[in-house]
Amino acid sequence: MACSTLPHFFVYNIQVTLFERPGLVRDGVYGHLRRAVLDGEFAPGERLGEVELGDRLGVSRTPIREALMRLMQDGLLVSEANKGVRVRTVSAAEARDTYVVREEFDGLAAALAAQAHTSEDAELLRAALNTLQTAAGNDYRRQTRLDLAFHSAVTLAAHNAALVEIARGLEQRVALIKHQTRTYNAHPDTARQHANILEAVLARDIGAAREAARLHVRTFGRLVLQNLEDSATPGETP
Repeated sequence: MACSTLPHFFVYNIQVTLFERPGLVRDGVYGHLRRAVLDGEFAPGERLGEVELGDRLGVSRTPIREALMRLMQDGLLVSEANKGVRVRTVSAAEARDTYVVREEFDGLAAALAAQAHTSEDAELLRAALNTLQTAAGNDYRRQTRLDLAFHSAVTLAAHNAALVEIARGLEQRVALIKHQTRTYNAHPDTARQHANILEAVLARDIGAAREAARLHVRTFGRLVLQNLEDSATPGETP
């Protein structure tokens, strides 16, 4: 048969090449663009063009288009007639809803982490907070990424699979809000409140951990809402 003249490795891998590689490219592009949005590499409201992104990543428009569709399903991007695809902006009303949920979520995550964290979790939490506290104050994007990483470390220390799954969608909303307001990572209360959360978690003080996390979210939720309400344009939904 004709295929018998082909090198053995080519015959062995031909199905992988045809079936797996497109999936890996598609997933890779999606993961890269998702991380770029969450890291603030693309600003809220910024338009994302298929051609420009394809040239930037060195791939065809097909995986770019599929990734953009997935990101729209995730709620990170929106598509508007005659405006194309852009990074979604968040209204004050949506931010308010998000922070109501986040207060309860972060309180629960901290309480469960206080109860369930391991010695390895403790080291990871200390390292995450230390990295955040030593980040340059003028590097907002890096600060935001490290702030989310610290809160993610608390969630992971809870060792609750359902909590981790829910955290993904909430993290996306919070990241969009943070990049839109761009004000609060270096607030004087931030370092103290993060330290209070960590101290209570490591002390296995469930009640204190819950309240420290909730207070932190309440404090910055008020600041975020004030920022969004002040910046709302006439006729815009508050």
